[in-house]
Order: sequence, then structure tokens, then C-alpha cells
Amino acid sequence: MTGSTRRLVREDGKALPLQVRLCDTFACRLRGLTFRRRMGPDEGLLFVESAESRLGTAIHMFFVFFPIGVVWLDAGGAVVDKVVARPFRPYYAPRAAAKCFLEGPPALVDWVALGEHLRVESVEGFRGRAA
Repeated sequence: MTGSTRRLVREDGKALPLQVRLCDTFACRLRGLTFRRRMGPDEGLLFVESAESRLGTAIHMFFVFFPIGVVWLDAGGAVVDKVVARPFRPYYAPRAAAKCFLEGPPALVDWVALGEHLRVESVEGFRGRAA
């Protein structure tokens, strides 16, 4: 994985038990989790799009060999949808337009609630919203 390490923090200041890599290069975005055999229980990928969209934040699971949790966030950091995505399924899209999405272990969907606000924070101390 490429990109800098981030974490997602709730409004109450508690971080999700996940080390997130910002997937911000063409190669990382192209590959994502395809052809990997597994993912660590505390590992995640964060994809940030240029604009809020349902289609632009849709994912596929072709050649992803394990289920993953996916959480979509709008530009304000609110969770707009979440799902456990199954291997080799052709299409998952959020119910509402999203600015970014996080792929992680299936338990990820249990760690957040719809409407909850998260902020993206770098491990090095950078603070900022997902937008």
C-alpha cells in the first residue's frame, strides 16, 4: 500500500481501531485490494474523490478474495452508508453521494453508525476533515 498513514476519529475523540493508508496514487487506486489474499484486522484503505458522487465512489469486488467492510463518508465526514462487500460481486454504491470511502475488515461496519461524523487525522498529527 502507498500513501501516508491516517486514522479515523469520532466526534468524541476516540479513534477507530484501524491504521488507514491514504490511497492517493494511480497505482494504489487501480489495484486497491484486488489480487490480495487477505487484509489485516487493523488495516484499511481510504479513497478520496474530487467531488461527492454515488457513481464515483462505487466499488467492485472482482478479484478480491475476502469480504471487506466499506464505509462511505460525505464531504462533512458523515457516514452516508456502510456495507460488508462480498468477494467477486460486481457493484456496490452508497445510498447517498459520498466524497470518500474506507475499505477495511468486515467489523468496520459495526464500528460506525449511519449519520455519525468522523474526521481523518494523520498519525503524524495533521488534523482535518475528510474533504
